[in-house]
Amino acid sequence: REQYWVALFNSVRYEIEGNGGPQAQLLHRKVPLEDHVIYSGNLFQYIEENKKWRNRFCVVPHNYGLVLYENKLAYERELPPRVLINSAGYKVLTSVEQYLELVNASLPGITPKSGNTPILKCPTDFPLILWHPYARHYYFCLMTGKEQEKWGAVFQDCVRHCNNGISEDSKVEAPAFTDAVRMYRQSKEQYGTWDMLCGNQTQVLSNLVMEELLPELRNAIGPRLKGKTQERQRTWIQISDAVYRMVYEQTKAQYDAMVAKCELERPQMESSIRTDMDQIITSKEHLASKIRAFVLPKAEICVRNHVQPYISSILEALMTPTSQGFAEVREVFFKEVTDMNMNIVNEGGLEKLVEYMEKLSHLAFHPVKMQSCYEKMEQLKLEGLQQRFDVSSTSVFKQRAQIHMRQQMDDALYTFETLLHQELGKLQGKDELCKSIQRILERVLKKYDYDSSTVRKKTSLWRFSIPGDGELLHPTLIPPLWQELAKFQELIFEDFASFILVENTYEEVVLQSVMKDIMQAVKEAAVQRKHNLYRDSMVMHNSDPNLHLLGEGTPIDWGEEHGGQPEAEPAADKRRRAKQVVSVIQDDEGALSPEPPEPRVLFGAAVSAAAGGAQPKPLREAPPKCLALGTSDLSLPRYFIKNVIQMF
Repeated sequence: REQYWVALFNSVRYEIEGNGGPQAQLLHRKVPLEDHVIYSGNLFQYIEENKKWRNRFCVVPHNYGLVLYENKLAYERELPPRVLINSAGYKVLTSVEQYLELVNASLPGITPKSGNTPILKCPTDFPLILWHPYARHYYFCLMTGKEQEKWGAVFQDCVRHCNNGISEDSKVEAPAFTDAVRMYRQSKEQYGTWDMLCGNQTQVLSNLVMEELLPELRNAIGPRLKGKTQERQRTWIQISDAVYRMVYEQTKAQYDAMVAKCELERPQMESSIRTDMDQIITSKEHLASKIRAFVLPKAEICVRNHVQPYISSILEALMTPTSQGFAEVREVFFKEVTDMNMNIVNEGGLEKLVEYMEKLSHLAFHPVKMQSCYEKMEQLKLEGLQQRFDVSSTSVFKQRAQIHMRQQMDDALYTFETLLHQELGKLQGKDELCKSIQRILERVLKKYDYDSSTVRKKTSLWRFSIPGDGELLHPTLIPPLWQELAKFQELIFEDFASFILVENTYEEVVLQSVMKDIMQAVKEAAVQRKHNLYRDSMVMHNSDPNLHLLGEGTPIDWGEEHGGQPEAEPAADKRRRAKQVVSVIQDDEGALSPEPPEPRVLFGAAVSAAAGGAQPKPLREAPPKCLALGTSDLSLPRYFIKNVIQMF
């Protein structure tokens, strides 16, 4: 509640003063995945109630939830799903050993004896486990390493998206909430990064409660658990999940009530802010000057001894993998568009363009194709700096950068398809179409280079020091004088006390003391060619004045406009053939089974059977039939498929 009014004041002030940054050159898609499914297919789930593995049809809709159905038919008939999973806060594990290590650490004092049956046995060598420190765990397995790799990328994408559950569109509630959580943790002398700041507001608050509650719960209940080691572990997981659910329900009710109350009072408070804006700013600057005079001598010593020597190292450690990741995004975008252009030259004109553009437009949300970009960020290491700056994990930095990579890819794709769509009416013939695609590609790449430079500066160079983002410098700068702030409260006029908080002002003053050194490091990084950054003096203003007007139009549906599709389908057929970013086509009759895998049908025999011959005898394990986005994910080369079709 305290932070809400401060955030409201900052929002209104920003609106009035208009202190915006560089204008983005790329367009931003408003509803990226409307009517699309990210992924769907069969996999095995371990059912804890009967301790058996069951085949499930899993659908990942546009909101990145994991939805498990009894089978594909149940999904098509719109029957209720078996399980709905919000994966915020989860870790994706690919081995039982990793999982057992975490489970054994969750109940100190319980060490499984050698030879004891572990808590989980997987019928194949390719498990996928969703582990959460407080909530229920989910166990899956696949038949092949390739399937495990693909589903693993999908699960990681779900976790990444769900962790980013606090919408940045809310200019008041979101910053108020994150600042409130940080201030609360600092009041408990916890100044470093926090791994469980993930999910929506209720999930974050539940994690905050569980962080304090779980040790007490473990000490009270742990010694009373009976049975074998694995039974005690299983019971403890169930207890933790039950408590987490109770905490979540109560937290949600209280948080929603608080937000509703603030929203009710907001019009009156906003009116007061607009009326007294100048006086509030003057009062805040007066408070800041007093805090600055008190803090600066000590802060400068702290910065000189404990922060300044490490700024360059921090920036380099953050910048290198981030630059590599964004460079990979550019490379993937360039390759996919170039491949599409070559295929249009070889195979046809507008009809092929429509087919490829329907797939290309959702490339940013293809977990497998984007994996090479995300993997660059996994190389991030803060060796030697992690303990010094109280960074419990680098995952917060990695996931934020990966989210920005996906957004920049989608912005580039949306800009490309908008410009191409505008040109289509003017083009005649295949040659003109291909030349136009090449020109638009070069144009979009220039815009991408500019925007990605701006984003990387924010995520990797200076934003790491801003409250609520990376918080790398918080543990060093904030604690020394934190407890001496009460005496400054009397400097705030009572009428403005809701909009000015001493703690927030103190943070701003302290971080300003180090900003000069950070910005100097930014300028030095900008001239290094390996990072491919634009200097601050290079600003692109309205290079395409009409482009942003195009982005405000109706979303492009390539299939409807140029594909010549028939009349609308019935709802059931539409659901069955829902467009998918990554499409897995599996035969329900040949559903996966924990039993020894079925033999594989030789490709030639399969062609023979398709021609009407006798059903061939299976000879080897059958691979899942899989068609992924674009052309480069096909399991067989295109020329090979063509030759086989011609032979057939």
